[in-house]
Amino acid sequence: MMGRGLWVDAWRRLRASRVVLVAMGIAVAVTVLALIGPLLSPYAVDTLDWQHLAIGPGRVASHWLGTDRLGRDLFVRTLYGVRISLLIGLLASLVSLGVGVTWGSVAGYVGGRTDEWMMRFVDVLYSLPYLFIVIILTTLFTRGSLTVLLLAIGAIGWLTTARIVRGQTLSLKRREFVEAARATGVGTPGIIIRHIVPNLMGSVVVYATLSIPQMILFESFLSFLGLGVQEPLASLGSLIYDGAQEMESSPWMLLMPALFLVTLLVCLNVVGDGLRDALDPRDR
Repeated sequence: MMGRGLWVDAWRRLRASRVVLVAMGIAVAVTVLALIGPLLSPYAVDTLDWQHLAIGPGRVASHWLGTDRLGRDLFVRTLYGVRISLLIGLLASLVSLGVGVTWGSVAGYVGGRTDEWMMRFVDVLYSLPYLFIVIILTTLFTRGSLTVLLLAIGAIGWLTTARIVRGQTLSLKRREFVEAARATGVGTPGIIIRHIVPNLMGSVVVYATLSIPQMILFESFLSFLGLGVQEPLASLGSLIYDGAQEMESSPWMLLMPALFLVTLLVCLNVVGDGLRDALDPRDR
């Protein structure tokens, strides 16, 4: 079983990297700001200020980041966009990890024809255009629904997870502790749940950390195309799309959400890379 020492050693390595700590601090700060920031503004996310349409940052004291063309406060809408983008990224990653870990561990441990058929199904889905499948799912069902959107993204994102977990399971099922559990009469579900999956957590956590920014970026791309989050809600992608329409006259409408998106993606990727290096057994 994976010992507590692995995580203690990983945390020690993470603390030794100033770049990772700074990126982690910025990501946490952006998340906290997204949660409590709208409470500091006198405006709600859908409040229309008809006296201040498309006002730039600093022009009006109560609109810290300016307003959009309908007079909505850009500070509040951007932070709500961060909330929705993070929510979709986290939940879609959990969906993809749940399906991928289950699928890959069962295929790798059971083996034989079960493994062959399960992985051939993965190969078939891999051969299909990823974006095309998600677009079909989001257009066939309720367009703009957060539930449909995160399920559509997460339901396809599990393919890489399944391959990674299967490869790790093929190695783990020949280990002595698995053989001992099998000899004592533990069934296949018990071995997978109690012995295989816990020993995969290092790889799973690393991939989860790296998949979150991928999910956020993909959701932003869909929202930019008009297939993601719909009004009155807004994600960073939909805010960037709205800002791109007003880029010449109101460039702050594009720059503010784009700055938050880039900052969040860079920090999450740095943290993911740092966690991957910290859990790398070759450096232990």
